[in-house]
Amino acid sequence: QVQLVESGGGLVQAGGSLRLSCAASGITPRFNTIGWYRQAPGKQRDLVATINNFNSVDSADSVKGRFTISRDNAKNTAYLQMNSLKPEDTAVYYCNIKGIGPQVDAWGQGTQVTVSS
Repeated sequence: QVQLVESGGGLVQAGGSLRLSCAASGITPRFNTIGWYRQAPGKQRDLVATINNFNSVDSADSVKGRFTISRDNAKNTAYLQMNSLKPEDTAVYYCNIKGIGPQVDAWGQGTQVTVSS
């Protein structure tokens, strides 16, 4: 089993920055993709960015040029650097890991990000 713990959320003014962390513990799949998702009140959970263990990344158009996903395999930790934050970025941000060897699909508990105007 893999456990994920997010941290780094908080309240920030528009234009500011935050760095989210996602620490994994347990048996991490040999081949895996880590994703950051977010869910605003009353809305569905949307994909923000993903990174696989070959460091191939992808991100939603709404965050391109502002958010950067990265990972440190030695620390079993993934990061989401968020710059130029906007009020519409306000949401609970969740970390997810999907992988094989063993097969895993796990979520963290989420961390709140609030951007004030």
